[in-house]
Amino acid sequence: MKPLQPESPAKKRILFVDDEAPILNGLRVRLHRLRAKWDMQFVESGAQAVEILEGGHFDVVVSDMRMPGMDGAELLRIVRDRWPQAIRIALSGYSELQQIVRLVPYAHQYYSKPCEAGQLENLIDRCLRLHEMLHEPTLRAIVGRVSKLPALPKVYAQLQELLTSDDTSVHEVAQLISTDAAITAKLLQLVNSAFFRLARRISSIEQAVNHLGFGSIRNLVLSAEVFSSWPGSGPKSVVNIDKLQSHVHQVAAAAHALAARTPKADDTLLAGLLHDIGYWILSDECQAELTESVALAVAENIPLHQAETRIIGASHAQVGAYLLGLWGLPYPVIEAVAYHHTPENVSPPEFEPVAAVAIAHALLPECDASAFDAAIPADAAVDAQFLITVNAPFDWQEAESRVAESLHSNEA
Repeated sequence: MKPLQPESPAKKRILFVDDEAPILNGLRVRLHRLRAKWDMQFVESGAQAVEILEGGHFDVVVSDMRMPGMDGAELLRIVRDRWPQAIRIALSGYSELQQIVRLVPYAHQYYSKPCEAGQLENLIDRCLRLHEMLHEPTLRAIVGRVSKLPALPKVYAQLQELLTSDDTSVHEVAQLISTDAAITAKLLQLVNSAFFRLARRISSIEQAVNHLGFGSIRNLVLSAEVFSSWPGSGPKSVVNIDKLQSHVHQVAAAAHALAARTPKADDTLLAGLLHDIGYWILSDECQAELTESVALAVAENIPLHQAETRIIGASHAQVGAYLLGLWGLPYPVIEAVAYHHTPENVSPPEFEPVAAVAIAHALLPECDASAFDAAIPADAAVDAQFLITVNAPFDWQEAESRVAESLHSNEA
């Protein structure tokens, strides 16, 4: 990814919360060497954490789960509601996955105790780098407040039914989940949490379903705190959800066809499915601003993502990538979501998921702006030279053939 400049030389502020004094003191000693870049505070209860948060801004809150009085889930709920711009990390010693599912609406990342200071430092560093992607604190707060994503009612109901059947296969569940970006994103957030200590991040939906099991997915789907209905689905809605879903699936299928037989195939499919997840947030949280962006794009004949940046302060691509980064999804997926409209900004240029998604965009008949039922111009499309620049394993003619075949298969 193109190098990004720090937004400010000021030290980042981190709040650690744990009722076990030896653990807290151990963290204080092991992280002492980071005082030059982090301003760290250590407190022993949720009540103390709230008090210190009321006294000043913190970039990250790291909390133990099992604490007397106010436990970690309740503390992080309060942080989400009152200080949503803070990144929330939960440390849990629970062995039951059901308890981790309880954290899904409140924590951005989950880590299993005991953890090494170096691992925790890396996790916090990755989270803080996301600030370079979304500079505006107000937008960070909007995304940080997100706990529910709107799921399509039909898919949601079908998944509930499928999970109660005795003869349902992992493949069937994975196929259905892949038709809804919100459920896909939440599933991948959960399975990629550091709680599982996986050797590598999972991009395959089928692998995620197999790893978590139907019971955990059922708990996730049935939680009223995780999913909501799609906002503004009536005639006055700024976005046509059916067209947006159709576009997302076409991009996913086309990009996956382009990346077939490469090590990046799973990442590319997931990137295609989630590349417009920012619209799930903007439609829910910023519908007036999104409507204004559409009007500006039409009036000035500019791509919608450029109009969004001018009106909202960031495009749907940046907003979506920031959310997925908070949730710990694989880096190639985050990069593809962030730069699918501007792949030329990714360096060094290689055939990664971002390139496959950008090429799919160029070769499909409609872009994501088509979901807004307005005369919005498309991006400047990538061309045959772009394929050479990124060392694509095919030429332009073969790319056209693969995308056309994916469209035919998708319609079938």
